[in-house]
Amino acid sequence: MVISIGIIGYRNHAQRLISLVDSSTECRLKCIFHPNKKIDDQRGTNNFSDLLECDVVIIASPNNTHYDYLKKLESFSGYVFCEKPPVVNLDELNKLKKIKDSKSRRTFFNFNYRFSELNKILKKYMNSKEIGKIIFIEIIASQGLAFKKEYIDSWRADGRNNKFNLLDTVTIHYLDLINQHFGISKNQFYFPKLVSNNGTSYDTGHLLLEYDTFNVSIINSYATPFIGELLIIGTNGHISIKNDILEIKTPRDTFDKDNFFVSPPTLFTKKFNMQNDYHSSLKNSFNFFISNVLNKKEFDISLYETSLDTT
Repeated sequence: MVISIGIIGYRNHAQRLISLVDSSTECRLKCIFHPNKKIDDQRGTNNFSDLLECDVVIIASPNNTHYDYLKKLESFSGYVFCEKPPVVNLDELNKLKKIKDSKSRRTFFNFNYRFSELNKILKKYMNSKEIGKIIFIEIIASQGLAFKKEYIDSWRADGRNNKFNLLDTVTIHYLDLINQHFGISKNQFYFPKLVSNNGTSYDTGHLLLEYDTFNVSIINSYATPFIGELLIIGTNGHISIKNDILEIKTPRDTFDKDNFFVSPPTLFTKKFNMQNDYHSSLKNSFNFFISNVLNKKEFDISLYETSLDTT
């Protein structure tokens, strides 16, 4: 069986998904939909009904359009792969929660860090003997997209339709990753900023999550040089990713000759690039989705529900 796929969207992240479809022997990209633009691809179409003839529809359009397309596909009998976030406001979220069970089990929201190496690291070392009880997590992921010429005219820079920008496109990935392991935090504090002055949406954000025994700091920006760093501090050790090196240091009780605490020895180290991990997780997520479609399996309802919880 070769799965026929239609996609809504054609640039940037949508192009990554198009490449994944084109490189798969199990899929065939049948059409690329845009409501009004003529796409420079023979598979391009402005006819929404062309999507309904496919086995799968991928929603990779601007964030504020996701709910409208999900609504239009409510009676679609195939599978839906929708980029995060599922929706961009509380009213849409509440409506999405009411979608009937049979449809939600054939809809997959792409929180692809669930399929990342980073996720495996958290799962292995969370409250482990090596790290101990976690007391702090910091994630920094940023780049200079806001200074590219094409950014100003893109939907990402449009504060009217995409005001919080990074919160919906980048930060939500890490928020979901944390939620999967620790649940929903008891308090959340978000500090958005427009640093580049390019466009009208926020290009920088700092999310703080408060749990009973630890805090999480997530910093994302489109207005800096490339940074991909992580720090997990526990009561017996710590994990760091910096300069493309993952390092685990433990135990806490490491002393010098005068019995003063010193940096613990390195338990484990390897090369680790967070951007590469993102791309690998996207491929893994897509393959997981396609495997379910090929086997005509419905998705576990918890995937749908936890995606909405993060949103």
